Amino acid sequence: MAVFVALGAFLMTLVGGWTAQRVTDRRHLVLGLAGGLMLGVVGLDLLPEALEAAGDEVFGVPAALLLFVAGFLLAHLVERLLAARQAAHGAEEHDGRTPQVGLTAAAAMVGHSAMDGVAIGAAFQVGEGMGIAVALAVIAHDFADGFNTYTLTSVYGNARRRALAMLFADAAAPVAGAASTLLFTIPEGPLGCYLGFFGGALLYLAAAEILPEAHHEHPARSTLLCTIAGAGFIWLVVGVAE
Repeated sequence: MAVFVALGAFLMTLVGGWTAQRVTDRRHLVLGLAGGLMLGVVGLDLLPEALEAAGDEVFGVPAALLLFVAGFLLAHLVERLLAARQAAHGAEEHDGRTPQVGLTAAAAMVGHSAMDGVAIGAAFQVGEGMGIAVALAVIAHDFADGFNTYTLTSVYGNARRRALAMLFADAAAPVAGAASTLLFTIPEGPLGCYLGFFGGALLYLAAAEILPEAHHEHPARSTLLCTIAGAGFIWLVVGVAE
């Protein structure tokens, strides 16, 4: 089931890459909806489940919450390091362009997508409702992943063929990650900690990447309504699953 659902992430990543080649004026609505879905999954389903599964405390703070903060900070650190590397090649980015910078950033996206797949598989080990909710969040933000993977690879001077190869690698990564969880079962405590960590990284992507991008050029009420609708939809999914 986890692998089958991960195929949705595969398709959505390809849709994101296709959109990067043919940017439409509706991209901001999709990103707004994706941000709402991700926010809803983290706040309404992922974090409560992580707190329940990983009940141990470290210096008075639940371990799942500590890893939630760690996931957020690590995602921020990775994003800053990539930004610093791109800035260091600033003169070459726009004139001579350095293909290796784009490939490094795209490879980081592929690794991130593989961990998304592991999160889907881990969530299905908790329960089907949890698995579906996490899969919805992953599928939603994989549109942006596909868009960014193709854009990052091509904007730094890589050939279209190489950009497409990185796009397909990013699309296949969640399926491979989900399939890997068929080989092992994660104990409840570590599973809760991992879900907390993944929730922190997911929240960073929603708050610092997806939603600002959605409102960058289109600060419209329709985008905000899509975000609210996404969070509300996850509330509905969680309620039905319970």
